[in-house]
Amino acid sequence: MARQPAKPSGARSSTVKKPAAKKAGGAKPKSSAAKKPAATKPAAKKPAAKRTTATKAAPKTSTKPAQQKAPAKRPAPKKTASPKSAPKTPTSKKPAPSARGKRTAKSSAPARKAPAAQPQPPNVQLEMSSSRQFVSWLFEANASLAFTTYQSGKVFFIGLQPNGRLSIFERTFNRCMGMAVTDTGFYMSSLYQLWRFENILVPGQGHEGYDRAYLPINGHTTGDLDIHDIAVDATGRPVFVNTLFSCLATVGETESFVPLWKPPFVSKLAAEDRCHLNGMAMVDGKPRYVSAVADSDVPDGWREKRRDGGIVMDVDSGEIVASGLSMPHSPRVHKGKLWVLNSGTGEFGYVDMKSGTFEAVAFCPGYLRGLSFHGDFALVGLSKPREDGTFSGLQLDDALSDRKADAQCALYVIDLRSGDVVHWLRIDGAVQELYDVVFLPGVRRPMAFGFKSDEIRRTLNVGAFGEL
Repeated sequence: MARQPAKPSGARSSTVKKPAAKKAGGAKPKSSAAKKPAATKPAAKKPAAKRTTATKAAPKTSTKPAQQKAPAKRPAPKKTASPKSAPKTPTSKKPAPSARGKRTAKSSAPARKAPAAQPQPPNVQLEMSSSRQFVSWLFEANASLAFTTYQSGKVFFIGLQPNGRLSIFERTFNRCMGMAVTDTGFYMSSLYQLWRFENILVPGQGHEGYDRAYLPINGHTTGDLDIHDIAVDATGRPVFVNTLFSCLATVGETESFVPLWKPPFVSKLAAEDRCHLNGMAMVDGKPRYVSAVADSDVPDGWREKRRDGGIVMDVDSGEIVASGLSMPHSPRVHKGKLWVLNSGTGEFGYVDMKSGTFEAVAFCPGYLRGLSFHGDFALVGLSKPREDGTFSGLQLDDALSDRKADAQCALYVIDLRSGDVVHWLRIDGAVQELYDVVFLPGVRRPMAFGFKSDEIRRTLNVGAFGEL
């Protein structure tokens, strides 16, 4: 039984303009005074406001970008009472480093350089547009979509409103990346946690026009492992790619993570991102294939092999089944074929298991990450090249130049029978990079609860009576 909050924000139409995505920490509440004057006399205490019985609705996110005013010198303002600030939502703050603090054995790994933040000009908006038949295809597929963008710290849910227009719902999770869909919800990784979401609506129940309402039931603190792909094995446990430690892992009862497998060429379990292990394909409920940018065994050694050092490996045998790839991602087994994204060339295709070669099926104008299947269609995520040089010098640059095209941030729907791009959802503005994309089969219009407003405090999923 779910007690539901006031109407959450997030629903959008087929073309949406939004302000620049904020970092996961959230912005501080603004004060009406530009500067607080120096105190000369103790201010008289203001009597506490009387409480009312009305429950405050969850604050809605403004869809208009804040206007930035140029700083100007002004005379000191008169002393006035400060307005009562809105209640702060709990945020995770990193403790200040201690000059003499000792590190424990579990945290003895050298500090990993954080990815450079993508600078955004002021008042950048988010705009989504789709191909003419995208909405009709989504309706006929009886499915919704979800994708993550770690650059902006957002997870988006794409469905249909009752009037037939696109429904676009978002939530903020710092550096959200991998997703794994279950029968009743999904797993998703964030900066240092692995979250499990569960749908709290019973069949036939709706909530403000949504037919799925996902609540973050629990979160396991893994530490910053740079988790990429996630899957759920036959026993129901989550298995994820621990990119920082170059291994496959799961969560533990008392441990941050439990390593399950590492490539044979990696000689040591160390927080060094030696090969940039990133993708994982499941077969019969077990991890079967993985992708890596290189077969390197030195710290950060994969960066020198981005152009053609990529590999796909067989987990059972430890053998390399495909090589010579450019930063491959998102291996998946579908209809008897091992599909993979050759990200550095912008190509979607499959591995010929007899010859060990990559067979391209379609070119997409972007750096590819995120792959999901629904029948005869593949859903592929495209990103624009990063400005820090990680995506520079790749064959994708030449391919775009030859086609006189610019890189896109988008979702492409590819027909596996023809290799044609039959539908697309274009994403412009604040969001430039995607990581994972998934189908939500049988879901018409999904939403999720987050931690940026008070609605999660009033949302309960109560179980039946148990036994003492």
